[in-house]
Amino acid sequence: MSFEKILIANRGEIACRVIATAQSLGYRTVAVYSEADAGARHTALADEAVCIGPALASSSYLNMDALLAACKQTGADAVHPGYGFLSENAAFSKACKDAGITFIGPDEGAIQLMGSKRLSKIAMQEAGVPCIPGYQGEEQSDERLQQEAERIGLPLMIKASAGGGGRGMRVVTDASDISAQLKSARQEAKSAFGSDELILERAVLQPRHVEIQVFGDRHGNVIHLGERDCSVQRRHQKVVEEAPSPAVDESLRQRMGEAAVQAAKACQYVGAGTVEFLLAPQGDFFFLEMNTRLQVEHPVTELVTGLDLVAWQIKVARGEALPLTQDQVQLTGHAMEVRLYAEDPAQNYMPQTGPILRWQPASGDGIRVDHGLMEGTEIGSHYDPMLAKIIAVGDSREDARRRLIRAVQDTTLMGVNDNREFLAAILAHPVFARGDATTAFIGEDFADDSSLAGSAPDKTLWALAALHHCRSETPSDDLRGWHSSTLGAQPVVLRSGEHKQTLYIRYEGEQVHVTFSTEPDILTLTPLTGDRIAVNGVEVTASVLQDGNQYWLQSQGRTACFSDDTHTAADSSEQAGSGLIRAPMDGAIIDISVKPGDTVSKGQVLVIMEAMKMEHSLKADCDGTIETLDLSVGNQVKRQQLLVTVTPDVG
Repeated sequence: MSFEKILIANRGEIACRVIATAQSLGYRTVAVYSEADAGARHTALADEAVCIGPALASSSYLNMDALLAACKQTGADAVHPGYGFLSENAAFSKACKDAGITFIGPDEGAIQLMGSKRLSKIAMQEAGVPCIPGYQGEEQSDERLQQEAERIGLPLMIKASAGGGGRGMRVVTDASDISAQLKSARQEAKSAFGSDELILERAVLQPRHVEIQVFGDRHGNVIHLGERDCSVQRRHQKVVEEAPSPAVDESLRQRMGEAAVQAAKACQYVGAGTVEFLLAPQGDFFFLEMNTRLQVEHPVTELVTGLDLVAWQIKVARGEALPLTQDQVQLTGHAMEVRLYAEDPAQNYMPQTGPILRWQPASGDGIRVDHGLMEGTEIGSHYDPMLAKIIAVGDSREDARRRLIRAVQDTTLMGVNDNREFLAAILAHPVFARGDATTAFIGEDFADDSSLAGSAPDKTLWALAALHHCRSETPSDDLRGWHSSTLGAQPVVLRSGEHKQTLYIRYEGEQVHVTFSTEPDILTLTPLTGDRIAVNGVEVTASVLQDGNQYWLQSQGRTACFSDDTHTAADSSEQAGSGLIRAPMDGAIIDISVKPGDTVSKGQVLVIMEAMKMEHSLKADCDGTIETLDLSVGNQVKRQQLLVTVTPDVG
């Protein structure tokens, strides 16, 4: 099959990644974008770009007609779907084929089969691939599912058959909860995937999540490229991925690889795919699912094999045989990847929105950053909050781990809150460092980490923000004559999240002394050249960016944003329990459970909004009566927009 121009039916970092390889192979590329992504990095990298609709994904990136029209408009005769969106949509694969467009991925039959957890598990059992005991029958009545759940026993895993990303998934450890959890999983599955079909399995506790990268061509060849360990997860979504797995030896790798190849052959698989397994503590492994697309974590496989998997996808799509046989595949060194998200781990991983004010990815030996970011663009609420992938490779696992910690800490991102400190803390944790992390790691070993607690920023960052406030307000020469006591120093009031500090700044020659109102410590800062500054005699690099009355600071792997409250009068109406309920981010209202005049209790859910593919419940912060609520389901709201006013009870 011959093609000349590739349309990338995706956005963000994966679109940029595919464009790079396609262009290196000599192909012309077409980017598509929604109105919200106008001017995004992937549109600038491609040879051509076409707007395919409004911000809503269903009207743009999930709109098959718009994508096929963009192919026709530009003459693109091949489509690469990336991952997410329509990448595992059998109807889209078929629609491309029917339109004479090469779909760079598997045929619709394989996508359809593996897209159903129920049907794929039946097929894998018939192919002799190890599967977890459970129920995947066609009979889906409440009574039958209840009966099968009781037969399987506890702990029980309930899964949406058409699901992914943890949606429609429940773990049951109490028999009295089975009925309610079946109902809850059904409702979520129906809402998320349009199907309430479920499968039931005996839950494997504290397993590792190990997946095998497979590749097939149209000449009957199927091989695997080793495994990736994706055990560190939150909400059933991967956080850290590495290759090879620290829990897999050569014998186990061969057995898992053979099982994965067997799975791929069972559905006549063509192109890149991933067979995911649960690896039990005793060493048994069980088929979990097959992803019929390129994975987010494909770079770690690329770095240990020295292969370009996107190039392989393109070559297979044009009818070539696989470039290597199984015996020729070699794994060298160790690679790790983390996912940089616009989210707040201390607020239950709540997605964040905001502008990209400064972006500088880490670089250096063994470091790779895949991203779709540009300064000046806005991170909105319409799409997944993953911003970039930071990857490191080394001769050993320890080399890769240490390089990745530094790369995460040295990556500069200002303007939107993110999870860098959370990622660095995971990589530095002794359980992870030993290679012992399972899928229970974040919930158990890591549960008490300070990155999940919303702790106050480091003292040095407070001091640097206070210094920047004084520099921006008063020429430095005028500050030299300040008194050398706290009494004569200038107060600076700063806020970071829920934390607030008053600091006092005074100059003494080239030195700046910072005193905290809440503790006796005094920090002495000596500005040097550029971003270098001495803190109590130790020179460090500190980056600062001012955006209105906010200061973004980053130093030594720590980042914080401070609001300058020095000249802001205290506003008691904005304190906790005020009854002013604001949107935590941009999003859409999907449910309203109260109306003006209703009596509500503290903690009661008032409004549910959806942002970045997640639902967020907004609750009353006091007992009282609904005073104003000027909202309707479907409304788009902005971050910090006042949504509901509750008049607090008196007395």
